[in-house]
Amino acid sequence: MFSLAVDAMGGDGGPDVVVAGLALAADRHRGARVLLIGDEKRLRPILARHPKAAAICTVRHAPTAISMDMKPTAALRVRDSSLRMVMDAVAAGEAAGVVSAGNSGAMLALAKIVVKTLPGIARPAMAAISPSMKGDVVMLDLGANVACDTRNLVEFAVMGEAFAKAVLGLPAPSIGLLNVGAEEVKGDERLRQAAEMLRDSPLASQFHGFVEGHDITAGTTDVVVTDGFTGNVALKTGEGAMKMASGLFRQVFTSSMAGRLAYLLVRPALMRMKDWLDPRRYNGAVFVGLNGVVVKSHGGTDAQGFASAVDVAMDMVTHQFNDSIRERLAHMTTLTTSRPKMEAERQAAL
Repeated sequence: MFSLAVDAMGGDGGPDVVVAGLALAADRHRGARVLLIGDEKRLRPILARHPKAAAICTVRHAPTAISMDMKPTAALRVRDSSLRMVMDAVAAGEAAGVVSAGNSGAMLALAKIVVKTLPGIARPAMAAISPSMKGDVVMLDLGANVACDTRNLVEFAVMGEAFAKAVLGLPAPSIGLLNVGAEEVKGDERLRQAAEMLRDSPLASQFHGFVEGHDITAGTTDVVVTDGFTGNVALKTGEGAMKMASGLFRQVFTSSMAGRLAYLLVRPALMRMKDWLDPRRYNGAVFVGLNGVVVKSHGGTDAQGFASAVDVAMDMVTHQFNDSIRERLAHMTTLTTSRPKMEAERQAAL
């Protein structure tokens, strides 16, 4: 069995970035076996320049590739694309996980149709890691599901907790539900019901309660759960704030001689902050809730960023991420089915 099936043709950089990223990842995952799927004529000379990647890769030819602007419905009909073939490899049990920098919509559609969701999971979610004042934070959903109900949010909490354990190495990650306020009466009915279920669940000791937008960067909890609409807005707002701050720093330190002199003094600290906030370090969004590990790399990343996405996938495969979800879901299913009966009995007693 291969550790990962990797789409060599996805992303802006194509095979050059993918293979260079695998060469970097090979040093950190010496026991990995990678099924590299793409245009063999293009891949062979690139692999010859990256012997470390060549040592862990087995090449399988794919005659076509999914373009970044192809509609998901059209991508589903292309059965010999590199993206379809990596999904097929996981569905067939050849590989434990997928990494691709390709078309996000096509990737999610193929993952749902080919790899399929775990039993008990209504919808897969997109999860990723973000920086905070206290360390890394897991956020989900980030756009796969615009509208969510109570069950979806509870499942996201289960999957987010397992993700934080596997990727961040946290033994008991804390969980927060993103809301418009921390008070129990805030938010709509689905949020309040999800909070109530989590308080009565095996995750009760890890459930912090409601968190607000500023709690994400404060690191109030290790996992932040929300619907895909709100999560995507929060993610893009955070990215925009970081770009704005970077631009303001640049203006301050280049607009005058005093600013340039000050930059020389603070440059080492700024370099450390830049490394800490480097988006390549956080590259690798994960479609959680599927019958295999599926990691989406940013399409415009470089080799270092793609290697980070491979790291995320390998962590999840090594730590048996899906087994943790199955175990938690078994408890959650019991809770979900027993709650209506308990509520009916309580109402009858009143």
